[in-house]
Amino acid sequence: MDQPLSANFHWTPRDVVVGIAAAVPLFVLFWWTLRSQRKSLAEIRGFLEGVVRPIFGPWSLLQLAVISLLAGLCEESLFRGVIQAKLAGSVGPMPAIILASLLFGLCHFVNWAYAIVAAAIGFYFGLIWQFTGNLLPPITTHALYDFAALVYFLRFRRP
Repeated sequence: MDQPLSANFHWTPRDVVVGIAAAVPLFVLFWWTLRSQRKSLAEIRGFLEGVVRPIFGPWSLLQLAVISLLAGLCEESLFRGVIQAKLAGSVGPMPAIILASLLFGLCHFVNWAYAIVAAAIGFYFGLIWQFTGNLLPPITTHALYDFAALVYFLRFRRP
């Protein structure tokens, strides 16, 4: 798609802080999801208990950190740095965020509830990138959220 990632990635302390701060609302949403009585959210919990816990439960904190960092780096580079950036040149910034987010949700399809939540989170990541102009904040947000959610779910929440 001819999108140079290095043009959209800059190391700045401010953007690291933005990425860290932006992870907090996502973690609160995750925490609420685990406690909600809504049927659609129960489907997400079922996936987490039936698939995520058996696969990632035995992993060390270092392994969880590495997989979280790789997910944040790779997924944000692809969905924001390549897809959203390319689409923005064709359809404009907001439609690009929406389309990249829908694709993000579809790529995370394990059930409809999970795909919808993933699309909404992808939209959030897309807004972060759009407003900062830097891939570092959504990468940081994504990686930190994944790590915090995995550690909380696997180490502190009982099945």
